[in-house]
Amino acid sequence: MDALHTDLYQLTMAAGYFHRGMTSRVATCELFVRRLPRHRRFLVAMGLDRVVRHLEGLRFTDEQIAYLSAIPALADAMTPAFCSYLRSFRFHGDVWAVPEGTVFFPNEPLLRVTAPLIEAQLIETFALSAINHATAIASKAARVVLAAGDAGVMEFGTRRAHPEAALDAARAAYAVGCVGTSNVEAGMRFGIPVLGTAAHMWTMAHPTEEAAFESYVAVFPSAAILLIDTYDTLVGAARAAAIARDKLKGVRLDSGDLGALSVAVRGILDAAGCASAKIVASGDLNEHRIAELRRAGAPIDLYGVGTDLVTSIDAPSLGGVYKLVEIGGVEPGAAGERTPIAKFSEGKATLPGAHQVHRFRDQAGKLARDVIALDSEPLDAGAEPLLAPVMKRGARVAPPEGLDAIRARVREQLGALPEAMRRIDDDPAPGAPFAAEVSPQLGALVEAVRARVVAGAR
Repeated sequence: MDALHTDLYQLTMAAGYFHRGMTSRVATCELFVRRLPRHRRFLVAMGLDRVVRHLEGLRFTDEQIAYLSAIPALADAMTPAFCSYLRSFRFHGDVWAVPEGTVFFPNEPLLRVTAPLIEAQLIETFALSAINHATAIASKAARVVLAAGDAGVMEFGTRRAHPEAALDAARAAYAVGCVGTSNVEAGMRFGIPVLGTAAHMWTMAHPTEEAAFESYVAVFPSAAILLIDTYDTLVGAARAAAIARDKLKGVRLDSGDLGALSVAVRGILDAAGCASAKIVASGDLNEHRIAELRRAGAPIDLYGVGTDLVTSIDAPSLGGVYKLVEIGGVEPGAAGERTPIAKFSEGKATLPGAHQVHRFRDQAGKLARDVIALDSEPLDAGAEPLLAPVMKRGARVAPPEGLDAIRARVREQLGALPEAMRRIDDDPAPGAPFAAEVSPQLGALVEAVRARVVAGAR
């Protein structure tokens, strides 16, 4: 499986725990994002399903164990006993998480893992990799979808990403509201609508533009969307209407002044009796360009967005972290003493203890405030908890959630954002316009742990 999709130091620490007799210790770790990327007002959680599938299948093969034994930094620790431990390794922990498609903010835990210390350690890198990437893309795609309003957005960025990253990007984009993807593998794997027409090469491979259009309509009479800007966009629009007629489902513009061209093309199509034909626009689009086109009244029905979306080009990485918040010496789920843990490094402090996020809405159903509390604290009236159980002793507590359910959650979550948070203009000041509060009980625990560790350091 993906056991080696991790950093070496996760394995050196795991081996160290094993040889120092710490396998019975139970750790609680939480994954969260310290601060919003610049220009973001919110984030959309994504990537959880991939993490859970990883945990379900996490195994070390004999070949992998042999490879680890040959790594100089690990060689001393790869004893027969530790190799046997790895050979029988399974994830036995409990997982709580914010459901995919949930809007969240800095310092709010997305994932809470309670597991034997080695298990909690070994999963850190994969969990961060999967959730950081998918959440970054989902959050960017949500901005594009908000900018497009009633128009549809198609994810067109496969060629701008690593093949596996492209699949995750297609899933994340569709989950937050894109109408489909150009990635055929993503369509088959995730059940996402697959969309696409033909490239300029199709037109250029024919002796004339008319011949290219005639050939395409002959092969695809029920799905004729023609790319009309290979030579002259307005001439191409007239030719497409004359050749395809009532079979013309749409035309695609991929260059030039999309606003002015879309107006002119709409007029040509309508005059030719092709009023039902859609106008698709593509070509280095992002949320800002789409918002500008919509403000100008461009009659564009669908936007194809590629590079900026699948790379989250203005915020290409997300600084999610995974930190130990509690440690004890009993099995997950059992009663027993747990010691809250926190870091107090400047700019990298963490909150001690296991947490829950309490979300409050106003009378109109809009997001009002979030409170990070200890998981043992009761919910106040009207609060909704964001983290829910996902795995119990290494097994899912429910079947995987379908993308339709995630899409519905995203629609509701984005609709519940106050208007100021839905804006997609660049905010010159980094950081969040909305910050979660810390409950009084958690605040008191922070000070108690600070006093304990500072006294212990003297």
